[in-house]
Amino acid sequence: MQQSEHVRLGRALLGHLDKGGTDMVDGIYENPVDDYICEKQASDERRAFFSEHPLFIGLSNLIPEPGDYLTHDYTDVPIVLTRGKDGRLNAMMNVCRHRGARVAEGCGRSEKGFLCPYHAWRYDLDGRLRSRPREDAFEDMPKDTHGLVPLPVVEKYGMIWARPTPGDGFEVDDQLGSGVADFAGYGLESYHHYETRVLEQKMNWKLAIDTFLELYHVSALHNETLEPLVHGDLTTFDPMARNLRMVGARRTIETLRDKPEDSWDILPYTVIVYVLFPNAVFVMQGDHVETWHFFPSGDGINECRMYVSLYTPEKTETASAKRHWDRNFDLLVRVVMEEDFPLVEGIQKSFHAGAQDHIVYGRNEPGLQHFPRSVREALGYAAVEALGLRRWRAPTKMVAATSFCVVAWLNGAQDSAYGRAILAA
Repeated sequence: MQQSEHVRLGRALLGHLDKGGTDMVDGIYENPVDDYICEKQASDERRAFFSEHPLFIGLSNLIPEPGDYLTHDYTDVPIVLTRGKDGRLNAMMNVCRHRGARVAEGCGRSEKGFLCPYHAWRYDLDGRLRSRPREDAFEDMPKDTHGLVPLPVVEKYGMIWARPTPGDGFEVDDQLGSGVADFAGYGLESYHHYETRVLEQKMNWKLAIDTFLELYHVSALHNETLEPLVHGDLTTFDPMARNLRMVGARRTIETLRDKPEDSWDILPYTVIVYVLFPNAVFVMQGDHVETWHFFPSGDGINECRMYVSLYTPEKTETASAKRHWDRNFDLLVRVVMEEDFPLVEGIQKSFHAGAQDHIVYGRNEPGLQHFPRSVREALGYAAVEALGLRRWRAPTKMVAATSFCVVAWLNGAQDSAYGRAILAA
């Protein structure tokens, strides 16, 4: 983050504190409940976001040394990431080209690559097929064309991004948008992975992300845990293309007033929350980093799986340091698991009751307004809504097509841009 941003955000937060305000947008936003319970939307999201879109995997220290590897099983594609002997990062489908068995499990170190447990086919760290027993039986299947299927992967600013679908590469700067200056300046290359925990919840994956997108609820829901540490309902908000940044103020922010502005560093006095589209929440806490990664699971609607990781600026080498970070991580998970998620699971159930068609996001909740709009835009739904049409959810599972699709097909509209927009809805 550039120094000018430290000053701008510090001024804004102190100004809100003086006036009892927060960043606001022009109006409220009514978000359809269907966004969380529609089967078609869930299917579209799996394809667009968890198959075809680059995903933020974590910081570089997840796979720190040559020979290290990590498996990733949160999308429909099993992935193994490795750091080759040359230090470069690789990503491949974790699928043996012989009979489809997994060649790696969990994480660890394997300088010699991977040995398939089924028939002992051996692959290098970059996925090349090195050897296989009874080679003469497979002479019509060249080794150099039957390595593990490569996937696009990029490492930049100490961050790892990968796409679960084979094809051309991508640019991390395109994924970060105007957030490049922030992440380039955080020095994430030097952070150390402390721990990762996996959580399973009975809620839509987007609803889980929503819990991070406003501090309006802090005084009511977290009055004993977070409210003594962080000002509730006091944030700045910046859209960053489909990403966003929300900055909350710690109770200590008042001490900034005693320092000259040209020396301001807001990190110790704030909590900075980013959404890295489509499914990651990155939290800069000043003395550590938290990353949350959300995925649909089960039916893709009412269940989600997530992993949360804690990274520290220095390697944890003493018992006292371990106790410190254990307490931090335990508090983080406890607040979410005991206060946020039980309530949100109840919200997910209520969506099926038919009590409301929409939920309301206030002017003081710009992050909650920005995220669903980004989702709709990425899915192509915004184009349909711009035509004055509404997406329609079939009342029963037996109805597979929408009324708009039927009309479009009857009129041959699938061959026009107008029709394609409707059919994408």
